[in-house]
Amino acid sequence: MNFSTHHKPKDECGVFGVFGHPDSALLTYYGLFALQHRGQESAGIVSAKGSDRAFMSHKGMGLVSQVFPMEELDHLTGTRAIGHVRYSTTGSSNKKNAQPFVVDTARGQLAVAHNGNLVNAAALRTELEARGSIFQTTVDSEIVLHLLAQPRGTGGGLAALRRLEGAFSIVLMGEHEIIGFRDPQGFRPLCIGKVDGAYVLASESCAFDLIHAEFIRDVEPGEVVIIDSNGLRSEWPFKAARSAVCIFEYVYFARPDSNVGGVNVSKVRVEMGRELARRHPVEADLVVPVPDSGIFAAIGFAEELGIPYYPAFVRNHYIGRTFIQPTQLIRDFNVRVKLNLIREAVEGKRVVVVDDSIVRGTTARTRVVNLRENGAKEVHMRISCPPHKHACYYGIDFPDPEKLLANQCTHEEICKYLGADSIGYLDVEGMVKATGRPFNEFCMACFNGDYPVPFDAGFDKLIMEKRRDNARLLDPDTNRLI
Repeated sequence: MNFSTHHKPKDECGVFGVFGHPDSALLTYYGLFALQHRGQESAGIVSAKGSDRAFMSHKGMGLVSQVFPMEELDHLTGTRAIGHVRYSTTGSSNKKNAQPFVVDTARGQLAVAHNGNLVNAAALRTELEARGSIFQTTVDSEIVLHLLAQPRGTGGGLAALRRLEGAFSIVLMGEHEIIGFRDPQGFRPLCIGKVDGAYVLASESCAFDLIHAEFIRDVEPGEVVIIDSNGLRSEWPFKAARSAVCIFEYVYFARPDSNVGGVNVSKVRVEMGRELARRHPVEADLVVPVPDSGIFAAIGFAEELGIPYYPAFVRNHYIGRTFIQPTQLIRDFNVRVKLNLIREAVEGKRVVVVDDSIVRGTTARTRVVNLRENGAKEVHMRISCPPHKHACYYGIDFPDPEKLLANQCTHEEICKYLGADSIGYLDVEGMVKATGRPFNEFCMACFNGDYPVPFDAGFDKLIMEKRRDNARLLDPDTNRLI
């Protein structure tokens, strides 16, 4: 088997916005720090003070701390701002595609920050170009700006949002307001907070904690919230649709200290671990989490079976975004530089390793080997979600299905490939039960192939081509973006 060494899937991005605060750009900067886990390739902030002032913008490649030295923040003045952290899934990874995007329209300037994928992006772009629109990027998010900029008689304004299909949680900034909205299925999260009398929008509630903002509520699926000098009001331009919240937000993407859909993420993950233990119990001496994503599921698994919990994998938290990679000098360097194993904890022990997912399997296999080399007597893998068998077209970079381990192998073959003594996946029923929410509220297409929003026949090919393009942007010797 030949599977990529990349371990975890990536979400497309995180968005943040502030209206009515004198330090709006600084609050956005801190908000993006809290959302850094949702995108590590680029970051950007756009701010403004009044309708007579031009938008101020700064964005670049890298982490938030790399993109925004203090002198840049000093230039981003104003009482409203929006920000974005990005991982690319539908456009190449370069500064040109970094968000937020800004355009001049007949009604003034607009800026947009987008989380998700538009599944009808190609058709909309072709139509807009035929009308004379000139695109500056290869990202589907720019389509939103062009639609909104159309004259109202030709379908512009908020009515244009009805043309969008797919996953989108978006924050817009105009000359007098900030607007936030979610697609009618509610694939990606977006919530509302308040600090010092100013309204705040963020992909996750953990961003509010950092800036001492009060969590107000989630933006509802299909809701458009408009925040201006008169306060906050809602409009509902979309047709009603069944809920399709991405359940992988609970499994992996969202931070454990966030609340998604009124439920704390860490609590859900602990319960997923409990459900996993009930379905796949094992006699063992130790439960070991894969940090950081497997920690809470491992706690639940250990508590349910009464097995000691021990964090035997130690994570190096001080790895930079890039580093020089030895090609032959250190075997499995990519894995070992991030996680090291405490030999004394596992030697002679029957070990259960709990992780949130196995995508391609290479990293999981290396961890099993590492445990064996350090004297583990038995190694049992337990995964707190079902096997990933299908691609995602709504903003997660799951690879081509033929590169998904569970798509190509049976459970027995996976266990053999990993070199484990046993493997157990949480089933769909147990995963949903752990959330405490109804089954029909979720998108689980990556597990069951049931896609709630249809997409054009060529869309899957387009997505995979973009992902292969992005992979080619990494220098194989340095892992730096070219």
